[in-house]
Amino acid sequence: MAAASLLPLSQISSWVYPLTSGFLLRKENMQRHIIFWLAMVVFVTSIIAQQKSPPTHPTRPEKPADKNPPIPQFSPRLPSEETVNAFLQQMFGYDPTVSWKIVEIKPSQAEGLSEVLVQISNAQGKQSSRLYVTSDGQHAVIGEIIPFGTHPFTAARDALLKGINGFSLGPADAPVTIFEFSDLQCPYCKQAQPTIDKLLAEEKNARLVFQQFPLPAHNWAQKGAYYADCVGRKSNDAFWKFMHSAFDSQADITPENADEKLTALADQAGVKGKEIAECAATADTAGRVQHSMVLGSSVDVSGTPTLFINGRKIGNVTNLPYDVLKGLVEFAAKQKD
Repeated sequence: MAAASLLPLSQISSWVYPLTSGFLLRKENMQRHIIFWLAMVVFVTSIIAQQKSPPTHPTRPEKPADKNPPIPQFSPRLPSEETVNAFLQQMFGYDPTVSWKIVEIKPSQAEGLSEVLVQISNAQGKQSSRLYVTSDGQHAVIGEIIPFGTHPFTAARDALLKGINGFSLGPADAPVTIFEFSDLQCPYCKQAQPTIDKLLAEEKNARLVFQQFPLPAHNWAQKGAYYADCVGRKSNDAFWKFMHSAFDSQADITPENADEKLTALADQAGVKGKEIAECAATADTAGRVQHSMVLGSSVDVSGTPTLFINGRKIGNVTNLPYDVLKGLVEFAAKQKD
């Protein structure tokens, strides 16, 4: 099910301005514009066609064979990289400051569509987005494919519970599990964390699992994820202290002083910073963070912060009213498979 618009590739000019705005400006500056535009697309599409309707982004990490999501049982004709590049050239070639990278072309989980992940860059930053190309190669769908059915969130919930390797707060047998995919350098993650903390304090039927998802656009986020993972393996309590301290210290940490600052934060959290620094430099730690990123990518995480409430994806945490977020948790607690 797609919250999207269907665009003939031969009649694409009306898409240039909104797409350029949504793709090229940083998520921090354009979040509300993108949400408004997509809402209008869904509204107009539903009236005209009555078709189906319902956060700096990383390159998808390479997935181990046993971690892949179910492979579709159909064989759509994938657009070639040459065709996608030609399309992007027509879309953005008028602006010499714009560049792009094709991250991935693969069959979509939705039958009959190919999924194209691209990263668009200009002086203001990078923005990733997905296109879904129809099997005839003549149309592209912009938006998000969401699950459908009587239990639409069960598959994501089960995949997350199976792949969990993050650190948790709350009872292990809680009826609601909230997965938080986050980046310690992400300003929106810092902004969202007090809301998430309040939610967990008020909802005794929920537990929170923090999964690392450092974004390539953030220059010390990956190192921060390594340190956080090592702190958590030493002490679950220390992990949460470290996480909050890292958010509070975002403005003070740079690529040049990251080891010094993160080591000091580990000491302050109650573990031995020197040991954490040594742990953070190991291949084992890098593999654990990579696993967390693969897990997120397998359930279509492409930005931070992203929450899953018993498998229901919440990608716009900072703009979601608290009462709505609380209601989603309470609703999930009442559901039965």
